[in-house]
Amino acid sequence: MLRTRIIPCLLLKGNSLVKTVKFDRFEYIGDPMNTCRIFNELEVDEMAILDIRASKEKKEINFSLLEVLVSECFMPLSYGGGIQDASHAEKLFSMGFEKIILNSILFSKPELIQDISKVYGCQSIIVAIDVRKSFLKGYEVYSHSGTQRQNIPLMEWVKKVESLGAGEILLTSIDREGTWKGFDLDMVKMVSNAVKIPVIAHGGAGCISHIQEVVKEGHASAVGLGSMVVFQNKGMGVLVNFPDKRQLAGL
Repeated sequence: MLRTRIIPCLLLKGNSLVKTVKFDRFEYIGDPMNTCRIFNELEVDEMAILDIRASKEKKEINFSLLEVLVSECFMPLSYGGGIQDASHAEKLFSMGFEKIILNSILFSKPELIQDISKVYGCQSIIVAIDVRKSFLKGYEVYSHSGTQRQNIPLMEWVKKVESLGAGEILLTSIDREGTWKGFDLDMVKMVSNAVKIPVIAHGGAGCISHIQEVVKEGHASAVGLGSMVVFQNKGMGVLVNFPDKRQLAGL
């Protein structure tokens, strides 16, 4: 059985790394290059970089920074934020990124998944789905860093991106993101059981048991970590770290 992938998800804002809480207030983490070097030393298997303002503020992708990051990192990298067309994907792949992460653009150009997958394969595309839980309407899908609600049911959107050729889904609970309270197990399980592609659970991890729960009870194929890998602990200062692989044994 394949070992569960544990993926640091780093949030880029300008030239700095930050960490948000529920996609809102953020705290400065540090320099992207230094952080990547530390993860190199920690022998992280895979890492995701998400520009949280590129799509929201319609900013150009910071290709110059990303090129330096790729040169510094020894692990496979994925990138999301501001990707508007196949030419952006081509440039990112040529720089050395193994996967791209698509989100906001797909609500106006869902065919972009097909355009890119025809050339680079489905395995190169991760579709990020950001979700809030509404008391009356259930799970609602959001885009543009959680600022725009999309009028499409979660499970309908999940099925659609899978049918278009997504290779993986990065499923984020906005309500849990940065809270250290654990994953939304019901949501992760519902999505994981509905698709045949891997689901990366993201948003809420605060301890090893949360990771174990979302894999065993939520049926997640992989786990994205934010606060756990950039802070010493909840309410404490910045410390780039990664769980001891012995703690993750059996996942």
